Amino acid sequence: MSDFDRASARSIPTAADMSVDAGLRKFMLGVYNKLGLGLLLSAGMAYLTSGPLSPFMFRDGQVELPNGQLVHTVGYTGLGWAVAFAPIAIILFSNFVLRSINPRTASIVYWSIVTLIGASLGTVVKLYTGASVVSTFLITATAFGSLSLVGYTTKKDLTGMGSFLIMGLIGLIIAMVVNVFIQNDMMAFIISALGVLIFAGLTAYDTQKLKMTYYQVGGNEAAASVATSYGALRLYLDFINMFQFLLMLLGNRR
Repeated sequence: MSDFDRASARSIPTAADMSVDAGLRKFMLGVYNKLGLGLLLSAGMAYLTSGPLSPFMFRDGQVELPNGQLVHTVGYTGLGWAVAFAPIAIILFSNFVLRSINPRTASIVYWSIVTLIGASLGTVVKLYTGASVVSTFLITATAFGSLSLVGYTTKKDLTGMGSFLIMGLIGLIIAMVVNVFIQNDMMAFIISALGVLIFAGLTAYDTQKLKMTYYQVGGNEAAASVATSYGALRLYLDFINMFQFLLMLLGNRR
């Protein structure tokens, strides 16, 4: 996966032919098809873990706010924690343990991560109303499609913006860890707003980077297949994170 990591030092080729051709359309269609199927699989897993499998994954509770209001909370069981952290372990394993990535391995990595993240998203269904989840998903899909189109069609090199956003993402993760301990509502709001903006920008950046990847791999079908899986994974993570941050801003809790 390191070959397709955001942190890769590989530069975008300035001499690439930016015209849309049949090969590029096929490549990007493969990415978006895999992304769409991944989102459907995640939705199915979220439904299962928020319903029939909920006792194995989550613990329901309540927290009383200073104003006396009771808020529904959802915590992980031991299995739930294992499922939540498994995608990170898979990414680290594929980056640092596997010596080479072939199309089959890349596909297994993608579908494993999508399935596990979908299972963890059962918390979303349990915490927020169905109307909020559906409306926020539609908003995310519309914004994601527009931003990805911008990244696909723009002639401007987004590498500089991407580097800035990645640094912002690191800062966002640190802020989220800090807020776990201080539990500040205003800080949580700022984190959610910044999260939406960061992943919105990364959607455009990652789409352009995928387009450039197509030119870099040339006619190598195996490399293109690997890039399709990891490209779909990158866009999937952009979509899911933007969805969750938007839900924190717009969603109505149960």
